[in-house]
Amino acid sequence: MAESKDQPGAGRHTRRISSILVTQPKPTNDVSPYFSIAEKYGIKVDFREFIEVQPVSYKDFRKEKVNIAEHTAVIFTSRNAVDHFFRICQEAKIEMPAEMKYFCISEQTANYLQKYIVLRKRKLFVGQRTAADLFEVIRKHKGEKFLYPCSDIRKDDIPEFMRANSLKFTEAVIYRTVASDLSDLSDVKYDCIAFFSPSGISSLFINFPDFEQNGTRIAAFGPTTAKAVVDAGLELDIEAPQPNAPSMTGAIEAYIRLHHGTEAPREKKQSK
Repeated sequence: MAESKDQPGAGRHTRRISSILVTQPKPTNDVSPYFSIAEKYGIKVDFREFIEVQPVSYKDFRKEKVNIAEHTAVIFTSRNAVDHFFRICQEAKIEMPAEMKYFCISEQTANYLQKYIVLRKRKLFVGQRTAADLFEVIRKHKGEKFLYPCSDIRKDDIPEFMRANSLKFTEAVIYRTVASDLSDLSDVKYDCIAFFSPSGISSLFINFPDFEQNGTRIAAFGPTTAKAVVDAGLELDIEAPQPNAPSMTGAIEAYIRLHHGTEAPREKKQSK
């Protein structure tokens, strides 16, 4: 990825953002708020995944010596976890018992779970958005033996909580997170790059070890991603969530309005 030719320092904030790279898959519909930002401010917005998910084979999973059937509850923190858990179950010819309990980090993950099983409300427990939201619910079910299917790269919050509360749980690595090949971006420059995980920052430097930020604005979602930006020696310009901007798009637009408020000629005045 070509580095920006702007000089480092606060002066970059005076430069208008005309291009943004979002390190996530392109939305599957046309109602994404990223497209609204592109239209309102005349900004080019591209999407490119910086990380890829690779399945752990059933053969390698067996080496972990995890007995899925001996657990009474499963904790899901993502759709990837759901997909790869049921892939392993299918390959192992394990059918989930009707009394199995499912603890999902969000409503979105819970809804996705229905792709594989018919849910009964008494077997499903849902948090709001983060693992911390789910902790109180888990604490009320101390008698369960939890299975936590996850990636080889994951946050420590759930294992630390389980151990601190003396809960029975088994961690099972069922997929791996690896850096994508971004060599096609070597000659591309963006005014802003939006990151959503520490793995995305790692991928940036794996692909471009000589990357220099210069005039590029760095946006990060979540405290762990923000810390990874700083730890990598980069300047963090846009951080989400914020009280006035709970989403990445909201934080980016707030930055644009703050630094380039007069440069939104394409914004449409419509009654909604």
